[in-house]
Amino acid sequence: MRILKELRPDKDFVLQDIKEQELTVQQLELMHNLAGSYEALFSRRAKLYKEMGLKEMTLTEEDYKYYLLKHYTFLQRPVVIFNEKIFIGNSKKSVSAAKQAINNL
Repeated sequence: MRILKELRPDKDFVLQDIKEQELTVQQLELMHNLAGSYEALFSRRAKLYKEMGLKEMTLTEEDYKYYLLKHYTFLQRPVVIFNEKIFIGNSKKSVSAAKQAINNL
């Protein structure tokens, strides 16, 4: 919520609650094309990552894609897509870059 407040004080955004409305293959493909890999979208902080033993495995791009589509928790959040650029995760660097891009309209 903190990040959303930083990014959208007077902007119109389309928000998607991926817990309620699952990620589609088309949405994931768009994010993949912008990010360059499924791995860049994948969260290793997800509780299921450790619970499923994925930490001990060597995952391929197809594995990342599979898990991203299987359960929302594997997607790093937030994902901001703005002017055909993607900003992934909640690091200060990513949030700052998204904020700068949005405010430089």
